[in-house]
Amino acid sequence: MKIKSDIFYAKILLFGEYSVIHNSKGLIIPYGHFRGELAFLNKNRYTDYEFAKLSNSHLKEFAEHLILKKDADNMNVNLDIDAFLHDIHKGMFFESTIPQGFGLGSSAALVASVYHKYVKNKVISRKRISSSEINKLKEDFSELEAFFHGTSSGVDPLNSYIKYPVLIKGNNEFETVGIPKNKDNNDSAIFLLNTHKSRKTGPLVKIFLEKSKNKDYDKAIRQKLIPINNKCIETFINGDFDEFSIYLKQLSQFQLEYFQEMIPNECVKYWENGLSDDSYYLKLCGAGGGGFILGFTNEFKNVKNALSSNGKDFIPVYRNNGS
Repeated sequence: MKIKSDIFYAKILLFGEYSVIHNSKGLIIPYGHFRGELAFLNKNRYTDYEFAKLSNSHLKEFAEHLILKKDADNMNVNLDIDAFLHDIHKGMFFESTIPQGFGLGSSAALVASVYHKYVKNKVISRKRISSSEINKLKEDFSELEAFFHGTSSGVDPLNSYIKYPVLIKGNNEFETVGIPKNKDNNDSAIFLLNTHKSRKTGPLVKIFLEKSKNKDYDKAIRQKLIPINNKCIETFINGDFDEFSIYLKQLSQFQLEYFQEMIPNECVKYWENGLSDDSYYLKLCGAGGGGFILGFTNEFKNVKNALSSNGKDFIPVYRNNGS
């Protein structure tokens, strides 16, 4: 089934959480399991009416924020605010299955939707997109998404908009990339574990920045975490999956030791179990602290059964055999 161009996906930061603050590489992918679109309540649409009303009020606040920026001559995005506000008054809302506060980019998909529908002379989404167009999109999305987070890199809505994996190369360089299949293991997979706890990114980033003021901690981030993170990305994109597993385990071990505040207590034993028997490895999915935990395995069926039987909400992201 062909996905409509005005539907935008959630995102998953596979690698780069926190380390990108220090200019490491990052890898972000679209995740079609959760998605959102701008919509109107009508006789052909069945949805939660109270949710639609609340979403509509949030869109109105967003529009009012943009009007103030435009009136102050402090807005660079060429957005048709009058058309946006007109549709909001007609009852438009953001129909979304993306959970809020779980690190999957609920605001990013909303911003991508608004950009797609209301920005004039917009950059067209496609696979082969130039670096200059990517940077233009990133600047526009950064300005728009700042309403929701105070500040924004613009990378999350960029990924939601173009619907292709994006490699963050550092030094403000980005490019779309492909993700190769593991031809030697048909049971490999990426998955999510749901902590059923929402969280906010800001306070967690503040904790990280405070800890980074400690010289030993900062040294560990720069001399251990960043090289491991970058090697994970390089080997993963290049399809060197045996080597990738080595660095992935190192990344999981590092996060367990240095990011304790970001790992929910109930997840620690599962984290340790994966490291102990090498059947899977867990890592943060975005800021951590709740939301989802990200996992990688070469034993999908066994790991799914084991974690599901322990009451964990196990959600496949990608299975190598395509099923």
